[in-house]
Amino acid sequence: MSDPRNDAELLALVRRYVMPQRRYLKLGGSLLRMQSPEYKRFMRDLCEDAGLITPNEIAKLLEGSWRELRTAAWLVAVSRRTEFREDLGQFLLASEACCVGLAYSVTLASFGTARDADLLAAYLHRYLRRPDLAYDQIVVMGAFQFTDLNLGGGQADRFREPGGLWQQWLQGAPHMQGDSDPTPSNVSLIRRLCAFVDECAEAR
Repeated sequence: MSDPRNDAELLALVRRYVMPQRRYLKLGGSLLRMQSPEYKRFMRDLCEDAGLITPNEIAKLLEGSWRELRTAAWLVAVSRRTEFREDLGQFLLASEACCVGLAYSVTLASFGTARDADLLAAYLHRYLRRPDLAYDQIVVMGAFQFTDLNLGGGQADRFREPGGLWQQWLQGAPHMQGDSDPTPSNVSLIRRLCAFVDECAEAR
């Protein structure tokens, strides 16, 4: 990961796309709590930047830390830059940066193809076997089930069957003790965030 303080090109992109109105903090569930006119202004500015940013600039942002990665993923989603699908899938699987899993999940779910489902499933295959890690298992499961429902494939059943990896993770993860299955609320979250992405894409 590059540090913008040591990379003039990256710093310029951070100032242009990441920092205005602390965008990087609002890209997620908090945008659903915005009211007009802030919501409309936020959407308009994001749509504009998604149309202006170049593939090379997105690739440069993807060299940065979680703030740059989160912003880049959302710009990829809104601009429908599916050529970055594999990159985001690999970043999700590596899980080397915090606070970015939701952005990757929303982007892949918004693309919504069988390949996106495969990338989300690859994450689940790896990290549902690690109940000691409180990573992005919950939001990725929400994104995977949302994508699977849209594809009509029933792939989520192999994770969610009684005694399957999802149940094992819920029971084995110390931070989940006593909690009910959070999947329905996370499917709803992913659905609402993907609806925002769709609204942005239509506005562009």
